[in-house]
Amino acid sequence: MSQRRVAITGLGLVSPYGGDLDDYFARLCAGESAVRHLLTDDLPRPLSIPFVSCPAFDPEAVLGKPLASMMDRFAQLGMAAAFAAWDNAGLPRTTDGEARTTWGCAWGTALGGTLAYEKGYRELWQKGRERLSPLAVILGMNNAANAHISIQLGLGGVSMSHTVACASSAIAIGEAFRRVRSGEATVMVTGGSDVPQAYGVARAWEALRVMAPGDAESSPRACRPFSADRRGLVLGEGGAALVLEDWAHAEARGASILGEIVGYGTSCDHSHLVRPEAAGQVRALRDTLADAGLTADDIDYINAHGTATSEGDPVEVAALKQVFGERAAQLPVSATKSMHGHLLGAAGAIEAITTVLALREQRIPPTAHLESLDPACTGVEHITHSRAQPLRAALSNSFAFGGSNAVLAFRAVPA
Repeated sequence: MSQRRVAITGLGLVSPYGGDLDDYFARLCAGESAVRHLLTDDLPRPLSIPFVSCPAFDPEAVLGKPLASMMDRFAQLGMAAAFAAWDNAGLPRTTDGEARTTWGCAWGTALGGTLAYEKGYRELWQKGRERLSPLAVILGMNNAANAHISIQLGLGGVSMSHTVACASSAIAIGEAFRRVRSGEATVMVTGGSDVPQAYGVARAWEALRVMAPGDAESSPRACRPFSADRRGLVLGEGGAALVLEDWAHAEARGASILGEIVGYGTSCDHSHLVRPEAAGQVRALRDTLADAGLTADDIDYINAHGTATSEGDPVEVAALKQVFGERAAQLPVSATKSMHGHLLGAAGAIEAITTVLALREQRIPPTAHLESLDPACTGVEHITHSRAQPLRAALSNSFAFGGSNAVLAFRAVPA
């Protein structure tokens, strides 16, 4: 079966910076952190952590009250991002019946509707109620986002939900890419959304001892990937979506092509649930290059997974050095989680969008707050201040608990 080129024709965000793509990328390049101090006092025990939120997002304003009421916040974020990407692609909100059968959705979420479930548990156990809302199941189910996206956009093809921890949306994008490249799909909406601010979720992550501490003053600098003084990751909420389209179909309708996705590789470390292993990441990186028909010399930028954990950062750098060899020392690498936080199931999608924008703008965003490099993370070129340079192709890394690794390859197209 011949392989088709896959165009990226739409990008959409619900981010702490808002939804404007140009503004989002400019603020990343300026090193502007969206991390804030989250203090809640309406919970069983006060929660005080650095967090990234989307306070300006009004789901009813974007989706309308009836639709918004049928969704948990993670699905609201996902639907809003998908709408934005769809409109950015210049596609109609409804399609004819024949086209719908080859148009689909692949979505990633690590947590699904945890806010809905937590609300239900509180009503049962704290308030003593005997009945829950009849919407409880459909609000909480992990495939709620892709189901709503498919219904609202009239997508009658495949509808897939991927839950693979922090690699969820990267894998969703990769699987959507494969569907379009093989000819099984013409158009795919793909990405991810997550909301990890449920009290139980935050406490669970706190118990892992991988979350950075912070207060109102220090929180904006709390996430410092690759830094000698890093103290852990910062969780965040958000949604990010891409429209992937058969290149010939996009050209035929006169679409603006924002970038090209050219490769995808995935692997499992098969060694430990939470401790990453370089060998597995190396396989994913090499498989992606082979899938894309690229060599290590073709890659001009890596958007790193870079969570700012003592276990993860050095392993990722070690994997890059194994794959890129002598060239690694001149390989530009940055971790934008330092600014937009770790969106869990949406992380791969927001970082894929960041990588596409970097190629389009021919500019690399930085790893913010990296002032003292961890000696265990040397050997690649860490970008600490944004810079313009020619960029031909780039990789976006997503490495998850469970040892699941996913890497996406993108190529620049003329603006």
